Amino acid sequence: MILVTPNDAVFDDGIELDSGKRFAPISVRYETYGTLDWSGSNAVLIVHAFSGDAHAAGYHTVEDRYPGWWNEMIGPGKPFDTNRYFVICSNVLGGCQGTTGPGSIDPATGAPYALTFPVITINDMVKVQKRLIDYLGINRLLAVAGGSMGGMQALEWAVSYPESIASAIVLASTSRLTAQGIAFDAVGRNAITSDPRWNHGNYYDGESPARGLAIARMLGHITYLSDESMGEKFGRKLQERAAYGFDFADQFAVESYLEYQGGKFVDRFDANSYIYLTKAMDYFDISERFGTLEAAFAQGADRYLVISFSSDWLYPPYQSKEMVFAMMKAGKDASYAELTSPFGHDSFLLETEQQGRMIESFLETTYAKA
Repeated sequence: MILVTPNDAVFDDGIELDSGKRFAPISVRYETYGTLDWSGSNAVLIVHAFSGDAHAAGYHTVEDRYPGWWNEMIGPGKPFDTNRYFVICSNVLGGCQGTTGPGSIDPATGAPYALTFPVITINDMVKVQKRLIDYLGINRLLAVAGGSMGGMQALEWAVSYPESIASAIVLASTSRLTAQGIAFDAVGRNAITSDPRWNHGNYYDGESPARGLAIARMLGHITYLSDESMGEKFGRKLQERAAYGFDFADQFAVESYLEYQGGKFVDRFDANSYIYLTKAMDYFDISERFGTLEAAFAQGADRYLVISFSSDWLYPPYQSKEMVFAMMKAGKDASYAELTSPFGHDSFLLETEQQGRMIESFLETTYAKA
């Protein structure tokens, strides 16, 4: 069992947000695994997905039942080999797991920010990560790697700080959300804001909008799965009953599963963070910012690994292919694979053996070239 200790970095001067506002101070929760070498050339930044956090691997205490969310990928002898690489993971700006977000205390008022917290972007998250990397004394990252919203951050690093990274690893992600993706986010936000306990975001001294957040998570969780995986796992099985009850209680196994997922999520996530982070994903569109995808990658980092998954209908493979074609047109070193998996969007968290071999090889080659 590998024990890790969370760390916090505080930036009193904050950052200038894409909205034009100055926001300070900012506290960043992060964890590190492995050792930074004498040249500082073996650092890898892991950027987490929407519901993730800084705890990517290992355990905090010997009593912990579960390790970090990507423990199968990070550690000695694993794809992100901590015998070789110095791995960093931080909670994003706007989150609720140690980094400043809407649930944090505003030093000017002594109360939680709630909706006075500024609207943020993926680029704002990356600006804070860049401050953390500078704080750690790292001039250039060997790679920035992440899936889903983490993939968006890896792309942002590539186009905004190309001189600061040798490569980007983008898993099950996109350069911009589709209208369908934005629609799912909008419904999730509406589920939260329609909960009477949301109280315009001012619920920290009372009961949280747990039901609204649970429904938002139930909807989101459906998008992370696939028809095949849900069919194999649940089918039309009834939950703890032999026949239909002819009422409106949860009867199917899949209904009970979604209720469980929604309830579990409420225990660890803040409803306002859900609103802010989904809006940041909605705004993300590097082709709009730079004119075209090719123009974005033309001035971006030189080397990429992009992996998509066959059953991912939230960020389908065609979106990854679109990015890779633009990278190649821009003259970049881009490797791509579409992996066959029944697990939908969640494949990047589950198919660790398939993607792990590719990532391990990619990192070795990148390290040799760096």
